[in-house]
Amino acid sequence: MNTPKWIIAHFSPTGGTKRVADAIAAGFSVPVAQMDLTKADSAVSLGEHDGLMAVLPVFAGRVPQIALERLSALKGSGQKAVAVVVYGNREFDDALLETRDALEGSGFRVIAAAAFIAEHSMYRSIAAGRPDAQDEALCRRFAADVMAKADDAAPIQVPGNTPYKELKPSAFHPSANETCTKCGTCAKGCPTGAIPLDDPSHTDNERCINCMRCVASCPMNSRALPEMFRAIITKMLNENAAGYKKPVVFL
Repeated sequence: MNTPKWIIAHFSPTGGTKRVADAIAAGFSVPVAQMDLTKADSAVSLGEHDGLMAVLPVFAGRVPQIALERLSALKGSGQKAVAVVVYGNREFDDALLETRDALEGSGFRVIAAAAFIAEHSMYRSIAAGRPDAQDEALCRRFAADVMAKADDAAPIQVPGNTPYKELKPSAFHPSANETCTKCGTCAKGCPTGAIPLDDPSHTDNERCINCMRCVASCPMNSRALPEMFRAIITKMLNENAAGYKKPVVFL
């Protein structure tokens, strides 16, 4: 049976992953419903024959655990699913395998997967302008290829290792400087609730996942990572994430 509708569930704090999700959605010739996993109350209706595509960012070789928790609210019974990760031009490590495993663990049958590139959320000059026109064309073609897959398509195999790469908590998180006006934009948009609305100049480091939404959304440019940490990240990315990497698809 043809898939009557695709649900695209995405987690995109700074917009790059959403751009990939939108480009893929443009390639479908059936209705698409989007689920924003950065919002705790985001919900969609999953039909018996609908397909599910998870489009998640890569943070240090893994996907955000809060995104997987919210994605797990959707339970499948053998419906088609697609795993997509979006990374900032270094490597996607175990993130694609982790996403595929999460979908299969929720009862879906993963028939395709892909890893696309977007501008790095911490160091915006890395992969600047990605996804570009070439990426977006590939996104649309990927959607068409997914739609063409037979109902009895075999589960897809993707690269990665188990156990997954260790999740290491960061000692550094964004904070506000003296130009903060306490407007609350960062607190309202924080996917993990790490910024108190009554005191948005502060950050709960236990909840913060360094998604960079607060930095990207601050109208006063008041939020940033500590300068020392920015220097470390800049050096690492310049050494390991330079050049033009191409997306990879698994069909």
